[in-house]
Amino acid sequence: MFGLNKTTSKFCDLKGKVAIVTGAGKGMGRADSLKLAGAGAKVVLADISLQDCQSAVEEIKKGRGEAIAIKCDVSKKSEIDNVVAETLKKFGKIDILVNNAGIYPFEPFLTMPEQNFEKVIDINLKGYFLMAQACAKEMVKQKSGAIVNISSIAMGQVGVGFAGLTHYCASKGGITAMSQAMALELAPFGIRVNCIAPGSIDTPGTHTSTMEPKVQEAMNAAIPMKRSGKSEEIANAVLFLASDESSYMTGSTMVVDGGWVAG
Repeated sequence: MFGLNKTTSKFCDLKGKVAIVTGAGKGMGRADSLKLAGAGAKVVLADISLQDCQSAVEEIKKGRGEAIAIKCDVSKKSEIDNVVAETLKKFGKIDILVNNAGIYPFEPFLTMPEQNFEKVIDINLKGYFLMAQACAKEMVKQKSGAIVNISSIAMGQVGVGFAGLTHYCASKGGITAMSQAMALELAPFGIRVNCIAPGSIDTPGTHTSTMEPKVQEAMNAAIPMKRSGKSEEIANAVLFLASDESSYMTGSTMVVDGGWVAG
C-alpha cells in the first residue's frame, strides 16, 4: 500500500518538487510515480491510457500525496506541450522529468516494415527528445532540474543486443547517447540528465513471472542474481537520480540489471 510514511525519511526528500512521469499508467512508470509521490513530490502522470493513470493517482491521493493524470501520446508534440502547460497551470513549475514511455514489439529484422520501425523510434526516442526539450525550457528559467531517461541494457556497445528488437535496441542506444549530449548542454543551467538502463524487469508488458518455465530459466541463467527485477527496484534508482542526493551526477548511465551486463 502506498503511503508517505513508508518511503524514506529525509533521504531523497522531494517535498516542494514537481515531477512529470511518462508511461506512468503501469509497470515501471507507475512505480516511479508512487515512489516520487511518497518522497513528497507533486506528480503529473502522463500516459496514453488515462484510465491507468487515474488509478495510480487515486492510490497516491489515498496516501495523502498530490497528483494529476493527463492523457499523452509522447510521439505527438501537441500532446507533450499540453502536458507541460497543464503541469504549469496546476503546480507552477517543473523540477523533475522521468522519460519512461516505451514500446517493444518483437519483430524479425528482415521482415520489419518501415512504418513499424518508425513507430518505435517515434515513441521511444523522439518522444523522449520532445518531452525533455519542452521540460528543459521551463527548467532553464529556474536554473535547476533533473531529467531521468529510462534506457535499457539493450543499448548496444557496453550493453547487449536482442534478436527481434532491432528498432527497440536502436531507440535505447539513441536515448543513452542523447542523454550524454543533453547533459553537456544543460549542465550550465543547473539541469542534470542521467539514464537508467534496466535489465529484465517483471512488468505487465513483459510478464516475466508468467513466462514458460524453460524461457524463464534461460533468461535467469544469463543474470548473475538469477531473477528478474521488480519495478520498485527501478523506482529506487529513479528517486535517487531525481533527488539532490545525486547532485554531482550528470551524463551517467546507471545499469540496474542484476549483473547481466557484468556477466
